Amino acid sequence: MLAPQTIATIKQTIPVLTEHGETLTRHFYKRMFTHNPEVQTLFNPAHQHTGSQQKALAGAICAYAQHIENPDALADALELIAQKHASLQIQPKHYPIVGKHLLASIREVLGDAATEEIIDAWGQAYQVLADVLISRETQLYADHEQQHGWQGLKTFTVQKKQSESDVITSFYLVPADGEALPWFQPGQYITVRVPGQDGHSTMRNYSLSCHPGEPYYRISVKRESSTASTAPDGHVSNYLHDRIHEGDSIEVGPPCGDFVLDMNTAADRPLVLISGGVGITPVLSMLHAALELDTQRDIWFIHGAINSQTHAFAAEVRALAMKHPRLHVHICYSEPTSQDRQQAAYDSEGFIDLVLLTSLLDGPNADFYFCGPKPLLVNLYQGLFAWGVEETQLNCEFFGPAEELQAPAATACPFAEAH
Repeated sequence: MLAPQTIATIKQTIPVLTEHGETLTRHFYKRMFTHNPEVQTLFNPAHQHTGSQQKALAGAICAYAQHIENPDALADALELIAQKHASLQIQPKHYPIVGKHLLASIREVLGDAATEEIIDAWGQAYQVLADVLISRETQLYADHEQQHGWQGLKTFTVQKKQSESDVITSFYLVPADGEALPWFQPGQYITVRVPGQDGHSTMRNYSLSCHPGEPYYRISVKRESSTASTAPDGHVSNYLHDRIHEGDSIEVGPPCGDFVLDMNTAADRPLVLISGGVGITPVLSMLHAALELDTQRDIWFIHGAINSQTHAFAAEVRALAMKHPRLHVHICYSEPTSQDRQQAAYDSEGFIDLVLLTSLLDGPNADFYFCGPKPLLVNLYQGLFAWGVEETQLNCEFFGPAEELQAPAATACPFAEAH
């Protein structure tokens, strides 16, 4: 527990942190990577280049300061962070490194405004937060050992490699030791580690797109190409597409993540699964699990893609719809090709929005799970909330650093994870 004077000091820093937050976090990352380059492999260089990591961390610091008297308000966000840290094998030894460079950055960026009282207060506040995360991550590592049979990274073999669209390829992974794979929660992701560009290894998270309980893990990876000449292509996604083949070995971490299907939700209201682009991967796993759990519940599967060339798993979803009469599928293309129009390969043209959803659904009383690009998720979250969907029935996940959804009822930015 922090002393009242410490809490008061932290709260006094909110205006200056709000104003200079991104300058502070840019300085922090540059400083840390210079003095402790070994931790750089834990971070995504593409997110560093776009500034999304710096913005996310600035929001995290802001939110922590705003909720310093009531950290329980950040429980959900802290769980997301702990899950992410556990997937990347963050250890207690990493926290002093971050703390040292964060406090030094506050001194160097704020100058004379960073009094000893402020530095001491933030040092105490950081340690409280670090202790909470270390405790939870220790428990997660123990859970991995108990539930999945291992913690850390384990060698898997690529049993099958299959193209799903022009940009998405699936990799079917089986344990090299022949051990069975226990059930994972639909919606979770695994971590893969591959050689980096600088001689070090690097890790990325990929959602499991298969039915839980299969003898393999399936990840479906979008080839990430840079949209700017100065930005790098996605190293790991391109490495997997170009250099990993059937029979190759790859290091894999246990399933993690808290964006999971609630298997205990009452079936008296519809389940609505919405995805955009490669956001289909965790949602597809949820669909398989939901259909096996309860075939009497109305389930909507609504997916948006550019066109048939980028639309993954079209045949797999159609086969499920033919088998399950209570599964309703709606495909939305934003830029259909002339062949798509001739073949009626989709159901509507444009983007998934509230107008589309209200035309398909009988009302707002449903359980919603959605994953995809940030604009889609922000618009859906705000629109569904305004339509009257209970906040407890809205479940979503950003790919990349978590950022503010800005729902009308929000009073402060959520604690965003910084990786």
